Amino acid sequence: MSGFVIKVIWKFVLVLVLGLSLISCGGERSTTFKKEEKQIETIADLGALPLTATDPADNPSTPEKVALGRLLFFDPVLSGNKDIACATCHQPEFNYAEFLETSIGVNGVGRGQNRRFSDPNDIPFVKRNSQSVLNTAFNGLLKNAEYDPASAPMFWDMRARGLEQQALEPIKTLEEMRGSAFHESNVLDEVVSRLVKIPAYRELFSRAFPSEASSISQLNLSRAIAAYERTLIATNTRFDQYMRGDSNALSTGEKEGLNAFLVTGCAKCHSGPMFSDFKLHTLGVPDTGNRKESDFGANKNYAFRTPSLRNLRYTAPYMHSGKFTTLDQVLMFYEDIAGGKLPNPLVQAKQMDPLATHLDVNFKDISRIVEFLNTLNDDSFDKIIPESVPSGLPVMGR
Repeated sequence: MSGFVIKVIWKFVLVLVLGLSLISCGGERSTTFKKEEKQIETIADLGALPLTATDPADNPSTPEKVALGRLLFFDPVLSGNKDIACATCHQPEFNYAEFLETSIGVNGVGRGQNRRFSDPNDIPFVKRNSQSVLNTAFNGLLKNAEYDPASAPMFWDMRARGLEQQALEPIKTLEEMRGSAFHESNVLDEVVSRLVKIPAYRELFSRAFPSEASSISQLNLSRAIAAYERTLIATNTRFDQYMRGDSNALSTGEKEGLNAFLVTGCAKCHSGPMFSDFKLHTLGVPDTGNRKESDFGANKNYAFRTPSLRNLRYTAPYMHSGKFTTLDQVLMFYEDIAGGKLPNPLVQAKQMDPLATHLDVNFKDISRIVEFLNTLNDDSFDKIIPESVPSGLPVMGR
């Protein structure tokens, strides 16, 4: 075979190989190496809060109900030992939460960081960090979805629906308000019996529920407290103003923080007007050291409800266990779990929610995101504390 023919054959072979190679590479780029497009939430997935709360159909608000509910909220007569009120762990100055990792309820004395157990004591710390009551009137509110206040998810594990049901749960819980003197099955009967014996409460319940012969009942107790709690709202943050059309409500840096909040994936769970999807997620947050046993969360899989991001300036420490004292620590926690770390040794990698492990939080974004989160603060909420309560007990308990 001549040299010329050999050269022609080799050129043909080279062209054929090159062509197959290009086809192969093209195929791989369109399949194997093609990256999935990352879905990034937008500002349309967030939203401003309504200016007013919605009442459930069976508990329309009245000034009389609200006035009664306020007194009940601050009156320790609702607790088994008459030593703690709802407001003991949900203090106005702390955004109706408190600055403790987990609360000291029954058999406690003092306020804030000075609160401690009395001696002797056999009552444990409250199981979880005290969530703020502020804006719980909007729990369950999602973007472009029908809202029913009667079915709004409550508590870290969503074990109650609606503020009416939520209002009675702490009274029945041993370490929160019940104590060991009464059983869960009869403590509410005891509380109602106490209220009936107080003339001022008989009059206040009659005014709040004038159409009922026996106005003091467990149901009306829950309705009055819920009516009051629905007045505890903060709906005029600078972010709300921005969403309502004031483009100057946020600074350039805060707008950059908002963009970082969206791009990193925070809004996949912290969405809607309340910055919560009101779903359960397993994140592997470390347990509090205040309890011996681990907190398995809802469904025994370490899942907890996404908390709101509103008014975070006043509600530290954060997470269900109260383990993080600053927002920077919270965001660094998310950076860690996205990097594969497992902060809670009892939570396995396969249990972790992929929405959290796939976050793209970097150290460079943290300060900008925190700057944005501070636009969600509104200090103009009702902080009125009654000078006295009808039981004559100390307001807010011991």
